[in-house]
Amino acid sequence: MSEMKLIFAQVNLIYRRLLICLLMFGAGLSSNAWAAHAYSLWGDIKYPAGFKYFDYVNPNAPKGGELVAVSNLRVSTFDKYNPFTIKGTSPAYLSEMLFESLLVGSGDELSTAYGLLANDVSVPADGLSATFRIHPDARFHDGKAVQAADVKYTFDTLNGKFVSPAYRTMLEDVSKVEVLDALTVKFTFKRKNRELPLTVGSLPIFSREWGKNKSFDKVITDIPIGSGRYKIGPVNFGKDITYVRDPNYWGDKLNVNVGSGNFDRITIKIYKDNVARLEGLKAGEFDFMQFYSAGDWARRATGKRFDKGDLTKGVFKHSLPTGFQSYIFNTRLPKLQDVRVRQAIGLAHDFNWMSQRLFYGAYKPVNGLFGNTDCAAVGLPSVDELQFLEPLRKHVPVNVFGNMAGQPNADGKDNLRANLVKARDLLASAGWKVKSGGDGVLRNAKGEAFILEYLDSQESKATTLASWQRNLAKLGIALKLRAVDFALYQQRIDKYEYDMISINFPGTNNPGIEYMDLFGAKSADIESSGNYSGVKNQAVDALIERMINAQSKAELIPACRAFERVIAHSHIMIPQWYSGQHNVAYNPKKLAKPSIEPKYYKADSWLLSNWWAR
Repeated sequence: MSEMKLIFAQVNLIYRRLLICLLMFGAGLSSNAWAAHAYSLWGDIKYPAGFKYFDYVNPNAPKGGELVAVSNLRVSTFDKYNPFTIKGTSPAYLSEMLFESLLVGSGDELSTAYGLLANDVSVPADGLSATFRIHPDARFHDGKAVQAADVKYTFDTLNGKFVSPAYRTMLEDVSKVEVLDALTVKFTFKRKNRELPLTVGSLPIFSREWGKNKSFDKVITDIPIGSGRYKIGPVNFGKDITYVRDPNYWGDKLNVNVGSGNFDRITIKIYKDNVARLEGLKAGEFDFMQFYSAGDWARRATGKRFDKGDLTKGVFKHSLPTGFQSYIFNTRLPKLQDVRVRQAIGLAHDFNWMSQRLFYGAYKPVNGLFGNTDCAAVGLPSVDELQFLEPLRKHVPVNVFGNMAGQPNADGKDNLRANLVKARDLLASAGWKVKSGGDGVLRNAKGEAFILEYLDSQESKATTLASWQRNLAKLGIALKLRAVDFALYQQRIDKYEYDMISINFPGTNNPGIEYMDLFGAKSADIESSGNYSGVKNQAVDALIERMINAQSKAELIPACRAFERVIAHSHIMIPQWYSGQHNVAYNPKKLAKPSIEPKYYKADSWLLSNWWAR
């Protein structure tokens, strides 16, 4: 199988970073005033003030050596050093390497953030503001102190017109940012929103001096001025990049940093495609690679380097949410606006066949948005869920009030034939029929043929589409793969010029305002937003508001379950698959890892943060 994990395109990388931050440490407001070294959603801080280090790190990990790894992006080049602007592509991991945030999450908690650039965070009982005290030792790469004015400048810049609109969506409830003194910054909120203290706490902070006297869209190859442990080193521009340790990094002794950032140099190599990456691994060109292809992992991760012990296969379990990797319909198009049509197309997708023939049993089906979390909906709606759903009944599909939707043909049973019959009937009721004795093509009343184009930047996706194409052909639908180069792919996604695409959405245990960008009506018509499906539904907006405004877990859970039901039964997405483990190949002769794995982590982030060179 070809690689099916679609990382968000460059325009949404920082938005994705915010999602990951929220995943790691949750988001929310306590009912009481808060002033401490950490901030917790439910008040259950694991690590007390003055803790020495996180449990899952090796505090004695040696510093030094070089890591050579491969880019995690689908792009095969880069043309800028600014990861925040919409146009262009920046190198992999640049934001993580160079920029720090006020708060940082731990890898073994879901609902707590600890001070990084800030050593104190205060939230009053009314939840209408958050005040951060910046660490007096915090320094940018140019040696200048990190100040409250830099935080305000960062906020104003990221909320501007040259940056991904996801920021504006996530920050729209921040009414103002005030510099109280050189090291104290206050965010004031328009309303009590459980996410905002940690959303603003996760913003990557940069210096006011970066690209000074330029509009931000003109800050392209100016070397970023962040405060992170690494700086840009040798670069083969457009191809490979090396990050080097800043010898004057200010935060090595912080408890949240102990046992992390152990390499002196981190070189990230870029390849044209997944085949080239795999061959580069086997040739010894780099020492770590994560596998997203079951076929590559099962059959092609072999060769002399594996036999000699220069490479080993590691399987690392995790407790991350499943996320919702899915095919996405563009409901802006007339032919895809009827929910019956979208449901029928989904009924022809046969996960059982793909699991047996393509995936080697390595993947499990995705069903909703919140798998592997307390927010996942199952069975019939609870009484609490119905309290949210009943007032919205006329705006949601009637099936929302029945059993939670599951992925078609993913139950281990051979029910494809019955589902195709059901799909045929749904299409007929929506006005799409195959004429008896005709050419076998599904047509509407105008005689227009139903052609569904799947847009991607990889020809190799043809393998996973083949069975679905055969099944849809039985219904008279022609499913065509439209493979384009990544630059054109990105452009078409930004402008919503597609019938269907595939996206891997990160999961979260604490959904909130980020879902306004993914599913909110306001973002549907904003170019480059995260609302790929174009959904506009007041019930969806109302339930997202319920999630945002929940002040306790008891309020959050039924709200997000009700929201998940509406999205699932609207059939704007066809869920795909996920793995509960990270499959990685690495060189054990060069790389060492801690004995304890964090619970909530991405394999490449764990590598960059906590592994070390032998």
